[in-house]
Amino acid sequence: IKKAPVATGAFFISSILKEIDRDMKRFMIPLLLILLSVMSCTKEYIVPNRTIVTELRSGNWVNTNGGRNYTAAISMPEIDDFVNENHGVLVYISFGDRSFEQIPQVYSGVSYSYYTKPGQIVMEIQASDGTSVITPPGSMTVKIVLIESLQ
Repeated sequence: IKKAPVATGAFFISSILKEIDRDMKRFMIPLLLILLSVMSCTKEYIVPNRTIVTELRSGNWVNTNGGRNYTAAISMPEIDDFVNENHGVLVYISFGDRSFEQIPQVYSGVSYSYYTKPGQIVMEIQASDGTSVITPPGSMTVKIVLIESLQ
């Protein structure tokens, strides 16, 4: 009768380590896959913008400095105190051809700019040199984009 070989200490430890190693791989690979998938996730915030298109008539411009500066107010009930303080407002103008240019902008020697306050957008124009007398423009289409901001 042959006796089975007796496992020596080194062989016994080696076989235990192989079993642990095999079990560890079975455990670690799924764990690593889960960790990688969680770490690669990004949060997406979809924030809808609001676009408003309105007409600004030539008669809306008010002379504020002997013909060197004009302003025109556009009623914007959408701009309340919170929107004015926390969100963004972009303004574009078009002179009838439906191609819009973002302001501030200099167009034909006239500087266009704007500022916002609760309830309105105030458009301002002046000569690009700041001193010449100008004629207010004719009617224009104004596109206003309200951009909600996450803080």
